[in-house]
Amino acid sequence: MHPVLFRAGEVTIYSYGFFIALGSLAGMAWLYYKGRKEAGITLEQTNNLFLILFAAAFIGGKLFLFFERPAWYFQHPVKLLGGSGFVFYGSMLLAIPVMLWFFKKNKLPSYRMLDVMAGVTCLVHMFGRIGCFMAGCCYGLPSSGFFTVTFTHAACQARPLHTPLFPSQLAEAAYIGMVFLLLLAVYNKRSFFGQVFLVYLALYAAGRFVLEYFRGDEERGFLWHNYLSNAQFVSLLLVAVVVYLYPKWKRKNAVHSFSQ
Repeated sequence: MHPVLFRAGEVTIYSYGFFIALGSLAGMAWLYYKGRKEAGITLEQTNNLFLILFAAAFIGGKLFLFFERPAWYFQHPVKLLGGSGFVFYGSMLLAIPVMLWFFKKNKLPSYRMLDVMAGVTCLVHMFGRIGCFMAGCCYGLPSSGFFTVTFTHAACQARPLHTPLFPSQLAEAAYIGMVFLLLLAVYNKRSFFGQVFLVYLALYAAGRFVLEYFRGDEERGFLWHNYLSNAQFVSLLLVAVVVYLYPKWKRKNAVHSFSQ
């Protein structure tokens, strides 16, 4: 769509990076606002956590991107490190153990902080998908419906150009926004700490599983022909994890008895 937001002399501001930065600022504000109320997190801890998670998300996102096309990236390593591509699930799956380590190291209540981080993740991811739309990555299938977008900029990653495509990026951004609003409702009525985080995982995984069928970027990787993508497989695993953990955390972390 508009991969380059604007240029000022020799400085180029790319849309993808701009929206990632915007989402990070929103997520950091939410982390400090909610984290301070929930667990007494300091501004310094907020900044440190975000820096660590940014590094973990970068590494995890790039690792999963490599596994999508390992032979190609072996031959073009610069494309892996220098490109804008990331795999969200890779970022998230590495960020979770890193944040748990941070909570333990700083003596922050882990389950309460996970509930806070659910909202943080939604905000960063929602703006990130808007950035994907602007850059043309994670594009949708060709469509003849009324809800379509045509990419024409030569620098955008969508294919084919000049063809109406389903705007899967905007659909996912809108879905994540709705998930965020639902989490706010759950947050105010949760019966155990960690519930908001588990609800987030389940809702996002379910929505991502469905939205994958509308994606047109087949290079993202499939485990079974074109019927089960890598992301759909991870989504199924996440739902299974939530089903397993939900009753355990409910018994263990009741709001009125949890003291961590």
